[in-house]
Amino acid sequence: MSTKKPSESRTVMTDMVLPSETNPLNNLFGGELLARMDRAASIAARRHSRRITVTASVNHVAFNRSVPLGSVVTVEASVSRAFKTSMEIYIDVWMEDRFTGERAKANEAIYTFVAVDETGIPTEVPQLEPETDLEKERFAGALRRKQLSLVLAGKMEPNKATELKALFTS
Repeated sequence: MSTKKPSESRTVMTDMVLPSETNPLNNLFGGELLARMDRAASIAARRHSRRITVTASVNHVAFNRSVPLGSVVTVEASVSRAFKTSMEIYIDVWMEDRFTGERAKANEAIYTFVAVDETGIPTEVPQLEPETDLEKERFAGALRRKQLSLVLAGKMEPNKATELKALFTS
């Protein structure tokens, strides 16, 4: 199976927060932001695998800052690691202040997608070759996050989670 660079699957979606997408405080609904993140992550996963992809899990979401009405929101999604049939997608959400134009990180998330064939059977995906320091950091962390998810779901024995054990032993 071939390897790809994160830049080959990176997806950037920019949109404005409209009144129908806000809560009574005039901030973007969390569910609306989740939908935007899911779409961007889906495109990144499809670009990486060149297959149909499905959301397997939402592993982490941090709503660090509210996104007010009228803000320009940019969702950046990149494959941080590819496993056999699954891919971890790291999502950064940026907000542009409507008055000053200043750009600030508002939120982040980590999703897992699985590539499937036309019958819905998981299929192999290309491996990932990180290049930048940030890509390498996210790539290394992805295996720890996967092992933690598997242990918590009862699908992996804790003593087999070698990456997690390495965090606690010297």
